[in-house]
Amino acid sequence: MSKKLTVAVVGATGAVGREMLKTLHERDFPATEVRAFASARSEGVTVPYGEREITVHELKEDVFDGVDLAIFSAGGATSQKFAPHAAHAGCVVVDNSAAWRMDDRCPLVVPEVNPQALDAHQGIIANPNCSTIQMLVVLKPLHDAGKIRRVVVSTYQAVSGTGQKGMEELERQVRDLFNSRDPESKVYPYRIAFNVLPHIDVFLENDYTKEEMKMVNETVKIFNDPTVKVTATCARVPVFYCHAESVNVETEKKITPKEARVMLSQAPGVRVFDNPRELMYPMPAYCVGEDATYVGRIREDETIPNGLNMWIVADNVRKGAALNAVQIAEELLRRDLVRVRDKNVFLR
Repeated sequence: MSKKLTVAVVGATGAVGREMLKTLHERDFPATEVRAFASARSEGVTVPYGEREITVHELKEDVFDGVDLAIFSAGGATSQKFAPHAAHAGCVVVDNSAAWRMDDRCPLVVPEVNPQALDAHQGIIANPNCSTIQMLVVLKPLHDAGKIRRVVVSTYQAVSGTGQKGMEELERQVRDLFNSRDPESKVYPYRIAFNVLPHIDVFLENDYTKEEMKMVNETVKIFNDPTVKVTATCARVPVFYCHAESVNVETEKKITPKEARVMLSQAPGVRVFDNPRELMYPMPAYCVGEDATYVGRIREDETIPNGLNMWIVADNVRKGAALNAVQIAEELLRRDLVRVRDKNVFLR
């Protein structure tokens, strides 16, 4: 698609929304005009887009006329209310919330993993959960080569996954503790400073959290393979940016650590950072602001015939949110899919 586009970022004043604007500009996305929307309280404020500032306007149902593509990062309730109106106006939506991920009408896409799913979009495309994205970017080459049967994943997720309020709470609590004050917990149920919370999102009937079941269900949908079994434990750690994951996979066909390193070094979006003898392994402190998903500690699981362990780290605000959404938009352009086939499908 050669024509330039009018692009909207919804939730433009939030941490992810600002990162989306930054990513669109950095990647030279072919937008003739970029519009910024947020809640009524943000009306009139400005947000950076490259070297200039864009004025933010209140999000309303009728603001999508003339917009070709909208990237949403404003929460599930906002997406459920406004994304259908955007699609009805002929605007293709890439939504970063959980609102549409498991909707059969909406492709759930990681461009390095299942870009072909975009071909059937009806106006709304879902951006997966941040932890799912980075895991599947790494697992896709292994699944193609050896057919993954089972995944056991434990996540160590940064407070930026909760947004600006999570980062502010960690900073405030650290300051309070260093000044001998009792830290107050408003965002998390317990203190996050110098602590680890094995609890992200709400607990469900099966005693897993919603975050954990997102990883289970989204993996099956993205791989389009119900035979892949996933079990997850998700924890919040006192780190500002970058999620880390300990991942164990069992495959039908044996893949050695050496073979895995070769495959992953050639995989799009992946950087192998793995030399234990030189203390080379991914860490959140060194992955902030990086587009790549880093993988290291690749080693054989010696308790089963065909098993691998690995350690995966990615910037949850970049690849886990803003970058993946912009990459979806880029893939839509490459496939000439910036159009809505049935403008009424989400308003019926």
